[in-house]
Amino acid sequence: MTTHEVPQALLVEGFRARRSFGFGGLSKSATIISTVVLVAEGIIGVQAPVTLVVTLPVTGALIALAAARRHGMSALSYYWAKVAWRRAARVEATSYRRVLLPHPYALDLPGVGASSTLIRAHDPTTGKHVGVVHDRASGHMTVTTLLAPGGSLMAPTGAVQSSLRTWSSVLDAMSTDEQIKGASVTIQITPGAGEALGDDVKVRKDPNAPRLAKQIIDELVRTTPHATASVAPWMSVTVDPTASANPPADLAEQVAETLKVVDGLDLSGTGTDIMRRATDVDLRRLVRSAYDPATFNARDKDFEELSWSECGPQAADDEWETYAHDGGVSLSWVLREMPRRPIAYSVLLPLLAPGRFQRRITLAYRVLDPYEGEAVLEREISNAHQRAAATAEVKGRAKWSQRADAERAERAAAQVAGGSQVVDWTLMVTTTARSAADLPAARQELERAVKATRGIRMRPAYGAQGAVFAATLPLGYNPLVRD
Repeated sequence: MTTHEVPQALLVEGFRARRSFGFGGLSKSATIISTVVLVAEGIIGVQAPVTLVVTLPVTGALIALAAARRHGMSALSYYWAKVAWRRAARVEATSYRRVLLPHPYALDLPGVGASSTLIRAHDPTTGKHVGVVHDRASGHMTVTTLLAPGGSLMAPTGAVQSSLRTWSSVLDAMSTDEQIKGASVTIQITPGAGEALGDDVKVRKDPNAPRLAKQIIDELVRTTPHATASVAPWMSVTVDPTASANPPADLAEQVAETLKVVDGLDLSGTGTDIMRRATDVDLRRLVRSAYDPATFNARDKDFEELSWSECGPQAADDEWETYAHDGGVSLSWVLREMPRRPIAYSVLLPLLAPGRFQRRITLAYRVLDPYEGEAVLEREISNAHQRAAATAEVKGRAKWSQRADAERAERAAAQVAGGSQVVDWTLMVTTTARSAADLPAARQELERAVKATRGIRMRPAYGAQGAVFAATLPLGYNPLVRD
């Protein structure tokens, strides 16, 4: 079904990036800083006019860089990040080597996962073990739920609409729960999972079956590794167990409080089938196989004895546009801009289609509480009208894009007044090639998948490849969650 064949009821819209009010393409903070600097230079220039020969060109260049755009961000931010990354690379801060050092946390995971630790907890509601990732720095805990791969492309329109409404109710529950700080949904596609299927068929094959049936099954098993993919979806919820009326006293009570909060989220009716809470073995498998894809189909007992630090890489190099680690090199892209037109609910399907390389697609959420969401939209409406008014004073009329942006902000405010929720969210995609020689092919495959979405704009995670790589894993790191 193409985008044009999707019923109007299944088109979604309302995506809008926050925009502060500033002059000449500057943000609000950049406008204030520029004004303060220019005033200070004027005061100094009264006493020493010669200084203006140096300060004015430098200030003008910085203001021009702040106003210019590069890859969806200000050019000043882009080049500042590149300078900071080069300084870090010069002192080898972007390289990780797992070695034994006389330090209690010397063998932690690299980067943003360094403060995380894995807890094996007992879930009294199911009687099974659950893996809980604890962030020692913030105190937040993350529980991951394994989902069953499925879809709604063949479902009736009414069923899809019902699933969307139920998912909206889940977001509403998140917005009113102060303990839920954020959530993310990840779908991992690993090509060539036919070996595991072959082992399963071998065990279940009836030796008394007809010869022709055996030949057909053997032929299917032989060709399967080149034609199939393993799909592993999961949802991670980050909880602050201490944000309650009666904060837990110790770690065990914090884990119990976290499990109680996560159990309160009802995903039934959202179109997803829940398999179970991820165990500590499941989390070790997901993390370790991301750093070393060759271990994805290993047996559970191969992960049972791994410590949390051993799930990470032996060595990793966080480059400007790539992330080299055990068994592969990864590319991570982040959302730059969503289409301004209504899009089909199946817009991410090209990104979810299997390819030659392992790929993870992550949607990270932070649902604003009703009061914060209303305040944000009111501020966005004011900023949009101020930008239009400023342009009208200079050019005689506001730009049509500014008018349309103000209308979208007002329409979003009207939806919130009717009970909708404001959600900060982002999209992250990571693809992993087994060798550096396959990296150009992996990049081309990812670029084609993004273009096939027909409107979603993404860009490489410049200087943050390791952080985005970790954000697509159940490590307890969500870039939208505030400490």
